[in-house]
Amino acid sequence: MPAASSKWDWEINNKTTFWSHSAQELWAYRHLLAGLVKRYFLLHYNQTVLGPLWILFQPILTLVTYVLVFNKLVGISTGGLPPVVFYASGIVLWNFFSDGFTGTSNTFRENIQLFSKVYFPRIIMPLSVVSTQFLRFLLQLVMFLGVLVYYSVVVGFDFGVTWNIVWLPLAVALIGLFALGLGLLFSVLTAKYRDITNLVTLGVRLLMFVTPVIYPVETIPEKLRWIVQLNPLTSLFELFRLSLLGQGVVTPLQLLYSFTVTGLVLLGALLFFNKQGDRLIDVV
Repeated sequence: MPAASSKWDWEINNKTTFWSHSAQELWAYRHLLAGLVKRYFLLHYNQTVLGPLWILFQPILTLVTYVLVFNKLVGISTGGLPPVVFYASGIVLWNFFSDGFTGTSNTFRENIQLFSKVYFPRIIMPLSVVSTQFLRFLLQLVMFLGVLVYYSVVVGFDFGVTWNIVWLPLAVALIGLFALGLGLLFSVLTAKYRDITNLVTLGVRLLMFVTPVIYPVETIPEKLRWIVQLNPLTSLFELFRLSLLGQGVVTPLQLLYSFTVTGLVLLGALLFFNKQGDRLIDVV
């Protein structure tokens, strides 16, 4: 009888490459990705009093704090927007970025036992983290849209929403991809050098102050504005506000800069993650 043909979809070996997984292999693990997203989403709120309501309760508490401290006490201008609306937009978007980045940066440290026992594409784990944070973002975005409706209908504030709303998906997608790229990069670094975890925590806190979360870019003096605009998140936050609130300072050149930096960070981090992933199993 003729020998059976040796065909397989992919091969598992001890070699590492910069591009470890094909699209076919990743698609085969789509159910694992969905299961991990469900697990993370439910596990995070298991045995809590408020349960999933924490998704909304946390930004509300943060919003109250920002309004009292930065608006009432410090007196930071929010441009022509109501303080509640301005801070809520920054909080919702910043939570998506910071939680996605910090969660992804702990990929190897939190899943090393699973990685060492079961094979699956390592990239599935960080993708599940960012996907979970995206679901949280959507729920918080619905709450934010409710705030906009209140100010539009009850207060009578005109946000001047125009065709710029079409830029909303782009702003959100680039922020999510930037968080994923940075997270992939630091997941390898934190696995090799534990003290970098402290740097990640500190860096996220400092990065918020050079991102227009608590202030609009237009309130920064012209001679200092370039410092904030070096941050690729700046134009994305401004684009998000422009699309929903009708106010934001962003130019095509700044948007191209953010798009380029995000693409380079994501591509470089993905190649680095794939190349170093299997080698870290014996290091962590």
